[in-house]
Amino acid sequence: MKTGAAEMRIRTWGCVGCAIIAMAGCGRFGDSDSAWSPSSWFGGSGKPATLEPEGGYPTSTFDGRQPVAFISGAHWEPLYEGRLLVVTTVPASKGWWDLALVTEQPMPRGRIRPDEFGVLRLRLVGNPPPAGSLAARSTPNPASDTATVGLTLSNETLARVREVVISGAGNAVTLRK
Repeated sequence: MKTGAAEMRIRTWGCVGCAIIAMAGCGRFGDSDSAWSPSSWFGGSGKPATLEPEGGYPTSTFDGRQPVAFISGAHWEPLYEGRLLVVTTVPASKGWWDLALVTEQPMPRGRIRPDEFGVLRLRLVGNPPPAGSLAARSTPNPASDTATVGLTLSNETLARVREVVISGAGNAVTLRK
């Protein structure tokens, strides 16, 4: 009797396995609307409609930082694997923080590429001091209150770049490669 039960158990599991394999193949030919497709059993479609993050890529409009008033200069520093873009600014008041160079066009994090003309367009942005604070009321001294921001660009990125345009609230600086 034990052999009959074991044989029955093997046959049962064999039939269950065949049924699972058959149902898994239901969505194979692009008919993902099939109710027999396991990818639709729990409400999932199985494939994302796009790789773009929900709500789009972060852009300068979502970034709460403001453009810096005046860019005083920019230059290249050589690196082994590319170049370092160094930008110097004198903010409108003392106390600016979290300065950064961001692309004008939304791009995925860590990917920087120029437009179709080979121009990389960047904005120098930062957070101003709180309104009404002593730092917000103080005028900056250009000799001591300059801020320097850097952005590393790889040789791969630089191969497609013809020029870089860095803009602030009051002016823009252009660097040719």
